[in-house]
Amino acid sequence: MEQRVSFKVYYEDTDSLGVVYYANYFKFMERGRTEFVGAHGRSVAQWNAEGVLVVVHSVQAQFKKPAVLGDIIDVVSSFSVVSAYRGRFTQRLTRAATGELCVDATVDIVCLDTNQNLIELPAGLRELAS
Repeated sequence: MEQRVSFKVYYEDTDSLGVVYYANYFKFMERGRTEFVGAHGRSVAQWNAEGVLVVVHSVQAQFKKPAVLGDIIDVVSSFSVVSAYRGRFTQRLTRAATGELCVDATVDIVCLDTNQNLIELPAGLRELAS
C-alpha cells in the first residue's frame, strides 16, 4: 500500500538559489513516514510510549530535480519488511503540479527498546508491509 501526503515548500526549506536544500528533503521524508505509520495503526508517539523506538538505520537517496519555493511536494511512501529486524520505506518526492520526480529514496528503519537495544520489528509494524 502507498501513502501520499503533500507539503508546501516554504522559504525556510530553500537555499540561496531558491531550491530545496538537500538536507530538508529528509525532513519531508520523515514527515511522510510519520504520516504513513499513523494512518495505518499506532502513531510513532504511541510506539515510543510503548517502549518501541523506531529509528533510521540507513538512507539512500537520488536527487533528480530540485523543488523550489512555493512548490507543493507529494511524498509517496510504501513499506516492506527486509528482515525480522529491519523495515524499508521506499519514498519518492514528486512535484504535485507535474508529477516530476525530485527525489527517489529508500530508508531502512530498525526498532530499539528503551535501553537502546536492537529488537525485532513488532507485529504491528510488520503488518504495515504491503
